[in-house]
Amino acid sequence: MSKTSSNTTTQNAIPISPILLSEMQALHAEKSMPVTRRVFYLSLQAVVNAIIIGAIAKLLVALITLITNLSFYGKFSFAESSPADNHLGLLVILIPVVGGLIVGVMAKYGSAAIRGHGIPEAMEQVLTNESKIKPIITFLKPISAAISIGTGGPFGAEGPIIATGGAFGSVTGQVMRITATERKIMLAAGATAGMSAIFGTPVAAVLLAIELLLFEFSPRSIIPVALSCATGAAMHFTLFGTEPVFAMLNIPEPTGVAVFTYTILGLIIGVVAALVSKGVYYVEELFEKLPIHWMWWPAIGAVAVGVTGYFAPRTLGVGYTNITYLLSGNAPLTIMLSLFFLKFVSWVISLGSGTSGGTLAPLLTIGGALGGLLGLIVTTYFPVADVNIATCVLIGMAGMFAGASRALLTSIIFALEATMQPHGILPLLAACTAAYFVSFFLMKGSIMTEKIERRGVFTPHSYEPDALQNLAVKEVFTEEMTLLSIDNTLKQAREWIKQNSSSTSELYYIVTDEQHNLYGIIDRAAIFDKQHDDMLPVSALTETHCPYIYTGSTVSTAVEMMHKYDLPLLPVLEDSTSQKVIGLISYKEVFTAYSKRSDAEDTFVRSISLKHRSKRMIIKGKQILDK
Repeated sequence: MSKTSSNTTTQNAIPISPILLSEMQALHAEKSMPVTRRVFYLSLQAVVNAIIIGAIAKLLVALITLITNLSFYGKFSFAESSPADNHLGLLVILIPVVGGLIVGVMAKYGSAAIRGHGIPEAMEQVLTNESKIKPIITFLKPISAAISIGTGGPFGAEGPIIATGGAFGSVTGQVMRITATERKIMLAAGATAGMSAIFGTPVAAVLLAIELLLFEFSPRSIIPVALSCATGAAMHFTLFGTEPVFAMLNIPEPTGVAVFTYTILGLIIGVVAALVSKGVYYVEELFEKLPIHWMWWPAIGAVAVGVTGYFAPRTLGVGYTNITYLLSGNAPLTIMLSLFFLKFVSWVISLGSGTSGGTLAPLLTIGGALGGLLGLIVTTYFPVADVNIATCVLIGMAGMFAGASRALLTSIIFALEATMQPHGILPLLAACTAAYFVSFFLMKGSIMTEKIERRGVFTPHSYEPDALQNLAVKEVFTEEMTLLSIDNTLKQAREWIKQNSSSTSELYYIVTDEQHNLYGIIDRAAIFDKQHDDMLPVSALTETHCPYIYTGSTVSTAVEMMHKYDLPLLPVLEDSTSQKVIGLISYKEVFTAYSKRSDAEDTFVRSISLKHRSKRMIIKGKQILDK
């Protein structure tokens, strides 16, 4: 036995053969491979789920169309129609109220989880409930959303199908024999497959998963999600057509002055996006103060939908045609004003009441109308800015979504995929980044996170790599360790430990042969157990099937292994070709390494030395050289 370092050796040991643990070798091999058979297994299931979710998306759109025709035109038809063309007069106010009553009853007696727009609820399940969603949500969410939207609710179909896809992915993940992390991947893959199936925007859907659902970026998560989104897009092209969902005429290539102007407009849009987000939750707080059960709130909120729909029929329903109309750049001032202000009033009151519906389409409509209004002002009073009205609408849509949701990359790529306008890349990048930047100063959370943060659920505000995954064991392990020899007796071990005070607090000791080859780990309690004979060799009580770690492994792998085997330390071996113990890693080394990395993020230093002219100073009669 001995206290060893890099220049000391174990003594009084008899050599033995190295112990090779196949289980540990398999674990190290698995940790060194970012893509395993599990990824293939998850990807296959994600693709199958995406096909089913694509079919559900088509059924949801058909159901919305059917309910719209029944509610506003009294006919049983799946032909596409808009509630804006109705001739019901004042009766139009009652239709959303009826829809609100039905949704309230479904939420009360079915599941309260159908309330809201879907993404915050999915985020909450990911963060707090191991991505487990009740199976009934898969059925109730699309039906309740179809009723809400079909009776005039100012929402889009994307929110409900994202929630439905996430629920379906979660349910299949609960049936499958997988981990909670893998279930999170299935939920995200299902949710984004729904978005891709509705809009045909697979890349934006993948980015949505990263920015709002996965909170990670790794091959094991991206591969299933990307395949799921690609499948969802294929379903969109098969069931809905291959044209861009928001087709528009080609916009001109922007000049430098125009890009600068779009950036300024992005700042303004970011301010409005923050106010819009705050408005949603302000209205929600007002509803929570009502002295009646929340089951009746959707019907009360629907009154505002009906009234605004009476004066501005375009505010009723999904409104994707409104977005296309705005993107033409030819919408008159009155239309843009109504879609900006009245659509906002209708949507914010209805959503705040807790009904079932999405946020993306309303945000796009409100933002597009705002962008068009700002474009009109600029072209009228500052023609030298050389902006294009249709481009202003485009950046308004994406900037509003970026500022409200904090999904920056999703917003930019979504606008590009949905319109297929390559000349929009610079204006979108400039305006969306500006809106995203401003929103951080004006609101703590986002429209996606504010609700669950008020419930005490922490949501990551940024994606950062795991610091422990970027550290190798060789950078943090210690060569200072207590080793016991396989031929030492328990009496010798006890006496030696008592004489070395630094070793008395250790709970486990590494046991080796005289060449430092790993034999196992022994518990301190076993050494001092008086039931064992003093002359019993240490090797008789040693756990030989013990975990170990290589110098080239990551510290995060070491932490996972310590947790899995419930050990405070691991022997460190050079590599798989040797069983020689060269050190150990414990929680102490892990904490120290993590603290150093954190300190490095908060320490501000100048990397380049700046020479200053030397000068002499006289302080209290003493001559001091100030360098």
